[in-house]
Amino acid sequence: MTISATLHALIPLVADLAQELSERERLRRLLAALRTVLPADAAALLKLEDGEWLRPLAIDGLVPDALGRRFRIAEHPRFAQLMAAGQAMRFAPDSPLPDPYDGLVNAPDGALHVHDCMGCVLQVGGVTWGLLTLDALEEGRLSDPHSLAVLQAFSNLAAATVTTAQRVSQLTSAAAHAGALRGAGSSAGADASAPRSLIGQSPAMQKLKADIALVAESDLTVLITGETGVGKELVAQAVHSRSTRAGRPLVSINCAALPENLVESELFGHVRGAFTGALSERRGKFEQAHGGTLFLDEVGELSLPVQAKLLRVLQSGQLQRLGSDREHHVDVRIIAATNRDLAQEVQAGRMRADFFHRLSVYPLQVPALRERDSDVLQLAGFFLEENRSRLALGGLRLDADAQAALLQQDWPGNVRELEHLLSRAVLKALSRAPESGGRSTRRARIVTLRRQDLGPGPGLAQRSAGDASAVPLPSDAEPMPAMGLRSAVENYERQLIAQSLARNGSSWAAAARELQMDRANLQRLARRLGVPSP
Repeated sequence: MTISATLHALIPLVADLAQELSERERLRRLLAALRTVLPADAAALLKLEDGEWLRPLAIDGLVPDALGRRFRIAEHPRFAQLMAAGQAMRFAPDSPLPDPYDGLVNAPDGALHVHDCMGCVLQVGGVTWGLLTLDALEEGRLSDPHSLAVLQAFSNLAAATVTTAQRVSQLTSAAAHAGALRGAGSSAGADASAPRSLIGQSPAMQKLKADIALVAESDLTVLITGETGVGKELVAQAVHSRSTRAGRPLVSINCAALPENLVESELFGHVRGAFTGALSERRGKFEQAHGGTLFLDEVGELSLPVQAKLLRVLQSGQLQRLGSDREHHVDVRIIAATNRDLAQEVQAGRMRADFFHRLSVYPLQVPALRERDSDVLQLAGFFLEENRSRLALGGLRLDADAQAALLQQDWPGNVRELEHLLSRAVLKALSRAPESGGRSTRRARIVTLRRQDLGPGPGLAQRSAGDASAVPLPSDAEPMPAMGLRSAVENYERQLIAQSLARNGSSWAAAARELQMDRANLQRLARRLGVPSP
């Protein structure tokens, strides 16, 4: 490692500070440059959240699902030491402390354990922002005496990069907010609190996040639609947390779980003696949410009479408790969610047209998991880290076949199905392993989930036979390819892409839809495989 090599890597990054780049791209370039100077197998930039979690914002050399993980500092002593050190430090190769990246480094030779690692705290505006980490699978790879100084220099540049990205994001958000205020005729409010994280970088999720940022700070009624299990409640929480009402209550009610005879009491409240069992006066959900947000989940399940009474509250903010003639005024923002097609419900006579139009002022469509491409692996990483923490495991990872299997599924149950499937798979993997003994034994183990741990079964629905992305499995009578598994898979992918392009008139967009991939990801894969560009 030389000074000239370090300068050669730093100069383009300094130039990037003046460029219009996305936060993700800025950070990716930073990590790629760092690995050209220091011989690490993986690098990561993690953001500190709520004082106790570290969330990867950018990774280089780690498995894709690492981007979806959330590391609790108290459960990872190496992270805790780095945070306490406040400066660049390297761990001794024989350190007994477990490494949080064990099993997560992209290692084609099957190596699981990290043998050399170092890291540095990032300070932004004098406040601890997060960590910059480097890891190597071979002992001594990061032992150069100048490595710590280089990492410290890169951490300072990383802090400047983060500051630039945040300012660009703030300016973009302010411009979008100003446009929304002009369109909605609202008045400006206080700064919104930080939203709960929505995992995923697919184009569909990026669009959803942009729509959330646009509508959140207005007071427009939001209708969230999407299939069962896509995370509609999480979207509602994100809208509320970014709104000017974030400091006020978010009150949720599941309309499908309300008995018909208690709907009015739950929503509007009641007075003493309003019905048998009404022994005292009670505020309803609308009054509980006064000044804040009311989330009506499964709103399509409400009966027509209840819709009519709700319509009055939505129009005027006036309500009467059950059994009372007294008017109550409420200031509530409504967020509703449903997995039904409400326009069809109107046509079928099961929903009032005026109620539907009051709800759908700003519709948000939450994409199905099968439309989110590689987000599946990020979400899998999030759920795997939850299971690792809950079961006190040293590490929890997916092998290559398991990753491929997750990417090939239809996911009719969406994110909820993925979560439950992985929880079952972890238990199967633990029962399969011979050393599934006590808690102390588990803590040092890296458990690998394989394809057989995921299914087959009703929890892992294969794509239909007519799907171009369904890979036909060879029969036992067919000979194994002489080129080896990896080369055979790449050859098959190359053929699939070329055939799809030929069928679709060389249109990348049409081929991406047929193969159920994001177009940009498909083009990157094609370039890597050497598929000629049409």
